[in-house]
Amino acid sequence: MPYLHNPEDLARLVEGEPAYRVEQLREWLYVHPVLETGSMTNLPRSIRESLADTLWPFRVEIERSADGGRTRKWLFRTPDGVAIEAVLMAYPGRATLCVSSQAGCALGCTFCATGQFGFERHLQPGEIVAQVAYAQGFLRLIGMPGAPDHLTNVVFMGMGEPLANYDRVREALRRIIDVMGMSARSVTVSTVGLVPGMKRLADEPWPVNLAVSLHAADNELRNHLVPLNRRYPLEEVEDAARNYFEKKRRRISLEWTMISSVNDGADQAHGLGEIARRLKAHVNLIPLNPTPLSPDRPSDQATIKDFVRLVRAYGVAVTVRDTRGRDIDAACGQLRATTKV
Repeated sequence: MPYLHNPEDLARLVEGEPAYRVEQLREWLYVHPVLETGSMTNLPRSIRESLADTLWPFRVEIERSADGGRTRKWLFRTPDGVAIEAVLMAYPGRATLCVSSQAGCALGCTFCATGQFGFERHLQPGEIVAQVAYAQGFLRLIGMPGAPDHLTNVVFMGMGEPLANYDRVREALRRIIDVMGMSARSVTVSTVGLVPGMKRLADEPWPVNLAVSLHAADNELRNHLVPLNRRYPLEEVEDAARNYFEKKRRRISLEWTMISSVNDGADQAHGLGEIARRLKAHVNLIPLNPTPLSPDRPSDQATIKDFVRLVRAYGVAVTVRDTRGRDIDAACGQLRATTKV
């Protein structure tokens, strides 16, 4: 499985071949990814056939399309039975891939489908990068309406807490940015507030975007929605976000899932506005994608509109995220939650 090898250590896969074959293979894996080895046209047939059944560290178990073909979700299955979800979203002139960094999640956020079925294991760097490569190959060879033939953005907002799998995510970032050639500024790492990881990420060489999943503006409510808050309360999360902004000069994004009658009231809007103003942050409001294991429901449009108005009164930029793929269980963990595993 080539993606499970370090990209600088591919020679063992083409032993006995000239050195330039290694570079050709690396090009097909990372620069111009393809969906099958038969498309690696400048490699000998013997190499293509030897890698044909092991190109990907997973198989595509489920593929679903929505929004007129502009959203596509994959459920990948690894040889040890682990499920990995990735979602590709096309917009005019850009294509964003949401990748998973863990199989499951141990943090137990109440509204998240991934957290509701627990933690299985960390994903390896190659399993993360392979999601990116698969989407790149899909865009190049099949395409999506209105999208370019390559990824423009990668967001670590799928299954798992990226900063809880720090070393492997760091290596995946290195491969995505330094080997695949994506701009660090087009990559976003999301966290629910794992403060030590936020501090480590601030010291890395890549100016990736940091998104903090806040979801509540006071510790009492956040303790309930995001249990990790009991270990790293809001004040510490805000300090770590400020440190990241000061070191990277990249505007922080505050993610806020809009949950009806839970965190969509005026008091929470004012609290969020104050935090965002202090951090000079951008706010992303995300209508909840309901999950089969939770009674929570998304806020209605009138409530969201009022919430936006109150937060913007603090001089804060607010975006209500386009909800994509609801009919194909596109939110992280949803497809797995509705699939027998």
